[in-house]
Amino acid sequence: MKRLPGSVWVLGVVSLFNDMASEMLYPVLPIFITQVLGAPVAVLGLIDGVAEGSAALFKTIFGRWSDRLGKRKPFVFYGYLASTVSKVVIALSRTWGLVFVGRVLDKFGKGIRTGARDALLLDASSPTNRGLVFGVQQSLDSAGAVVGPLIALALLQAFGNDIRTVLYIAVIPSILGVLMVSLVRDAPSKKQKPTTKEGNGTATTSASSAPKLNFRTLPRELKTFLLASGLFALGNSSDSFLILRSKSVGLSLSLTILAYAAYNFVYSAASTPAGSLADRIGPKRVYLAGVIIYILVYVGFAINKSAIGVWILFSVYGLYIALTDSVSRALVGGFITNDSEAAGVYGLLQTIISIGLVSASIIGGILWSIIGAWATFSFAAGCATLALLVFLSAELKRLRVTARA
Repeated sequence: MKRLPGSVWVLGVVSLFNDMASEMLYPVLPIFITQVLGAPVAVLGLIDGVAEGSAALFKTIFGRWSDRLGKRKPFVFYGYLASTVSKVVIALSRTWGLVFVGRVLDKFGKGIRTGARDALLLDASSPTNRGLVFGVQQSLDSAGAVVGPLIALALLQAFGNDIRTVLYIAVIPSILGVLMVSLVRDAPSKKQKPTTKEGNGTATTSASSAPKLNFRTLPRELKTFLLASGLFALGNSSDSFLILRSKSVGLSLSLTILAYAAYNFVYSAASTPAGSLADRIGPKRVYLAGVIIYILVYVGFAINKSAIGVWILFSVYGLYIALTDSVSRALVGGFITNDSEAAGVYGLLQTIISIGLVSASIIGGILWSIIGAWATFSFAAGCATLALLVFLSAELKRLRVTARA
């Protein structure tokens, strides 16, 4: 931990402030949209789904742009700035349409920064500590998701459940996160730049010489993981449905926020150990364990009808995401053979996941409205099971080929 580069800690603190702001909003936003602004549940799924989808392609585009320029910091800065502006827009919203604009802008900001940020973390890591690097950053990020809901809860108590006041105050930590980006330093580019001849015969280099990202030339294992990630995301609907489910089984708004904070506490506490474990036994095993836990949790949400069950499920849910989120990025980092493609590959991963999340949130909202809450969670568990089978079948095929060789 002490030997980790300073950039890992700075990026982690930036994520902490940004997630603190986002998670002050997130547990109250479903109630704000459906009860204060009067939108139906299907609209909630539409907002979350389209917000993810509108920024999906940008994650690859801006990742490739970062690779071509050989720069990371500007994309990180403007990405977090866009997310800060989005919180101002949401706080000023008087109709769900303006909330929709704010959510799209927030995801657009995430699309700008994600590939570049993950590439910076990859630059700061080595094959022996890659899981730890991503795990530490994710622990700090999700620590903000613990503090954020607790601050929101305190503000609701202080201001008589006035959700809009929470939305306004959430802008403050987001601004602090943007200011912290000034402490981030771009890692020196490791790519080889082809030389060209000027008129006087002097050799110069091209600043936009990153190799073209071609899906067909990616390693087979990486393509399998991208496919499985897309299938997994297809059922991984917004956590807003988990919050609504908690309310529907009898939890008050305050207890729902506390249950959500408990989930993020487990997420934060387990992310660093999960990353370290991935370095020791391999990220594939850790990731697969996380997917299995996800399936069990969503089956639990489909059949659970008790408030106590919500607390248990939310806590175990935090363990699932700790075992998959940062570990998946460490896993992908092991497939990247050219550092100059890193942001593009990470952007492609996030694009595929985002496209799945669009469908997941829209389908989840429709299933909830037409059939019931259990259908939303059952569909999610089914997609995750299919993704697990794809991943396992590819692993078995690889082991057979290795054994024959």
